[in-house]
Amino acid sequence: MMKAIGAVLATGPGAQAGAGRGRRVRDPVRRGSRLAGTCEGAWWRPTPRAEARRVLLAAKRYELAGRQAGRRRGPLGHVALEVLELLANLVSHRSGRLEPSYAYLMRTLRRSKDAVHQALLSLREHGFLDWLRRHERVEVLEDAPGPRVRQVSNAYRLSLPAKAARLLGHLLSGKAPLPDDVAQEREDRATWLAEHKAALPLSELPLAEVEDDRLARVLGELGRAVEARARAARSFPARRDQRSGSEALS
Repeated sequence: MMKAIGAVLATGPGAQAGAGRGRRVRDPVRRGSRLAGTCEGAWWRPTPRAEARRVLLAAKRYELAGRQAGRRRGPLGHVALEVLELLANLVSHRSGRLEPSYAYLMRTLRRSKDAVHQALLSLREHGFLDWLRRHERVEVLEDAPGPRVRQVSNAYRLSLPAKAARLLGHLLSGKAPLPDDVAQEREDRATWLAEHKAALPLSELPLAEVEDDRLARVLGELGRAVEARARAARSFPARRDQRSGSEALS
């Protein structure tokens, strides 16, 4: 009977409370979470404004290209595009820092938590977004019950998948094809400039070819010397022929 009483006391509320004070309550954080402030430095990367715009444009073209006939949405969905556009505007162009909370995304876009969650999953599945789960330590008394860490917002990173980058074509390199009239004008000007340079004497050609004024003047003097020597060489046979004719007459 004493053993039974002892067993009841050992499993009673008092014993459970004492056990709770003696052990740490399991921390309520998601699996794979990293300690905030220790993982983002090497993971975030600079994201220039032009790069963020390319990612967003590629996602929009990817959505259109993947939309099947008769369907209103493509592989991403319009909510995913809204989320991506917001993230592209929030990202730090210098460091790539991007860490909005779910609450901020929901409040700004006026979307439910489930809609935002599904949009983020879709963006990651198709390669436009990735993230790190993070947690932080909580300051509590040594003997106080409760968790020592808590979940915080994810650290996000934009990316441009190759399958979507191919849809950008010339925009990926930032070199758009010129309109036909502009291209023709540039070609005509290049032809005229080449003909103009070909007609210039050696003393003037450096002024059109060399940006350094001092060097252009020096090269111009050399050109004039070459031209003078060439003129002298051309005139020498003529003077010799004249002398020969005078000697024959005498």
